Order: sequence, then structure tokens, then C-alpha cells
Amino acid sequence: MSGDRVVTRHLGMRFPLRGRELVALEDVNLRMADQEFCCIVGPSGCGKTTFLRILAGLERQTAGELHLEVTDPARPLSAMVFQEQSVFPWMTVEENVGYGLRMRGVHATVRRGVVAHYLEKVGLTQFAKAYPYQLSGGMKQRASVARAFATAPQILLMDEPFAAVDEQTRALLQEELLRVWESDRKTVVYITHSIDEALVLGDRVLVMSARPGHIKAEIPVTLPRPRSVYELKSTPEFAELVAKVWEPLRQEVLGSFSAMARAS
Repeated sequence: MSGDRVVTRHLGMRFPLRGRELVALEDVNLRMADQEFCCIVGPSGCGKTTFLRILAGLERQTAGELHLEVTDPARPLSAMVFQEQSVFPWMTVEENVGYGLRMRGVHATVRRGVVAHYLEKVGLTQFAKAYPYQLSGGMKQRASVARAFATAPQILLMDEPFAAVDEQTRALLQEELLRVWESDRKTVVYITHSIDEALVLGDRVLVMSARPGHIKAEIPVTLPRPRSVYELKSTPEFAELVAKVWEPLRQEVLGSFSAMARAS
């Protein structure tokens, strides 16, 4: 990894709320290297999704600085995969995956090649002509991941993309994501509520505080790559890392519960 792809300095975000201000983020400082897979965990309501939306350009911070390094102006700066299934129901799988390329005016011949490549990567080649209503939830999320990678973003932003699927499907999707990422090595910011998922996927885990959110702890993930989800979870090293992440996270979750109790 070389150079910083994402840098924030004292970044903050405030929202007006019924005559007062809600401080969602405060003093968020982060340096993220090119090609790094960075996972963010934190209690509900801590501002994780708000932070991701700022990185995506969907919101603008109200304080501090954000710098996203652009290395190829011909490629989109970022693409986002949401928790909700975001495929277009009136398009086939291959049309969904190629949508971003079509919007950029990529020639149909080139587009077909890129789409075929990523459909193969996520195991959807046989379903290229299928419509979303013909797919399972996990397959729809595979299509969303393929679409994000196909647009060749410089930064990939993922907001709990596998939260709505069952545990077995989630493990398969995690392994597919790792396999695709290993070949492309995009810079990824990945939000999750699962410590296990963060450690399976990430090079580094960031623990956010309860609102107003800031980076409370950074835990490097020293587990070797490539990774196999279930084999990895059975190792003593994995258990040690879970404890390292849970210690600062537990304090923030308890603090968040206390704040909600006071508010009620």
C-alpha cells in the first residue's frame, strides 16, 4: 500500500433537529492508505453511516476537512453498496451490473466484457438474464457488489451490505467479496455491526464512539491473506483480536444504552 487515499482532519457533522442541533460526528481524524480494506464498527446511532455518506459526497461535513486522493480522473471516485438491496427490479442482472458503465458511456462491447468478468467473479453468470424477483436476497447483494466493482471506483464504500442475509449466506458472500477484492485491491471502507465480519475482511478495524462519533480505537488486523472465513474464526489469533475490538466497543455500547435510557 502506498500513499493516503482518504484523510479527514477534525471532521464534524451537525444536523438541525426540532429547534436544536444534533451532533452526529465530532473531531473525526483518519488516514487511510491506498488499497486498504478498512472496517468500522460502533454502537447504533454513532454516525457510521453519516460518515460513509460524507465520503460518498451524499452529505457535506459541517466542520473539518476531507481529502480523497484522485489518481485516475477517468474513473469514478467512489461507489457505494447499501444495506438494502439496491438493484433495479426492471433490469436483468447483467443490465444492473453494467448500469454504471452505461451511464459513463462505456462502449457496449467493452461493457459486456467487464460485466461478464464480474458476474463470473460473484458466481452469477448463469443468472445474467434473470430479473431480481427471480433471485434470492444473497444473489441480489452479489449483483450489487458486482455492479460496484464493475464501475472501477477508486474507493468502494459499503454500508452493512450483508446484514439482511442469514449467517451461512453471509459467510459465502464474505468469501466472494474477499476473492474479488484480492484481485482488484480497491480501497474499501466497510461498515458493520459484526466484530467477526470486520476481522474477517479488514486490514484494520476502527471503533467509533457513541454519538457524537469519533475514532476511539484502531486495531490492525494481522491475520494473513488470503482468508477462509470459518477456518480463520477457529484460530487463537482471531479470538485475541475479537477481544481487542470488543474491549473499547463494549464501553461505547454501554454508554449508548445509558444515554438512551436517560433520554426516555
